[in-house]
Amino acid sequence: MKRDMDLARAILLAVEEKGGPDGGSEIDIGFPEKTPEEVSYHVQLLHEAGLLQATDYSSIGDYDWMPERLTWEGHEFLDAARNETLWNRAKSITLEKTGGLGFESVKFALIQMIKGLLS
Repeated sequence: MKRDMDLARAILLAVEEKGGPDGGSEIDIGFPEKTPEEVSYHVQLLHEAGLLQATDYSSIGDYDWMPERLTWEGHEFLDAARNETLWNRAKSITLEKTGGLGFESVKFALIQMIKGLLS
């Protein structure tokens, strides 16, 4: 399965919106255009990247990762990626310059654009 940066961002936004301050309880999220497996896979990736805390509820024949809360790094990323125009521009620049959408590359592009706006 390929990584989908737009889905990853959407998951982070949904967790931020639905999550409470205490964490520890799973947040039910879903996206009509994505399968539960796609969402679970991206929740797992975001957990591994340190952007959110999640729990693996998978069992034999069932793949199920549930987000619990954003981490500090997840909040930091969302603060940079929240603006739709900046997000799309950062993706476009990253694709043009690198040929891919690596997380660190997109994050770097976002930070550079924000620095430019603040100058």
